[in-house]
Amino acid sequence: MAGYRVGIVCSSGGHLAQLHCLDAWWSQHDRFWVTFDKPDAVSLLEGERVYWGHHPTNRNAKNALRNAWMALRLLHRERPDVLVSNGAGIAVPYFWIGKVLYGCKTVYVEVYDRIDSPTLTARLVRPVLDRMVIQWEEQRAFYPEAILFGGVL
Repeated sequence: MAGYRVGIVCSSGGHLAQLHCLDAWWSQHDRFWVTFDKPDAVSLLEGERVYWGHHPTNRNAKNALRNAWMALRLLHRERPDVLVSNGAGIAVPYFWIGKVLYGCKTVYVEVYDRIDSPTLTARLVRPVLDRMVIQWEEQRAFYPEAILFGGVL
């Protein structure tokens, strides 16, 4: 799997912590990150190629548009083969634009702490997913097509 151009798109905090734990995988690839300019992200991603998204994303139409415009420009420049995310809202424009305009493969990892219902982000990106990855067998009730990876934390 070495040699892919990978875009890793996620909110800071717990979302970033979970995807950062997959370093045995992402460290083998040419990659860039899209997240929020927060202290945890700055610290965890020191030395990585990072683009700072606009937040908050919840119920914020202005930032949704800003992130969509950023996704258009960034995906055109970076041309990733694969986009990976576990949410939250910042993933939506990247997955839709990446899939529809650039033919990117898309992989969504449902978050570790949501076993009773699907996340809003997963529901919004599901139509353009190539792979859904779950961390708990219980999540299969919502995603029968998913690949069970197990906990990443």
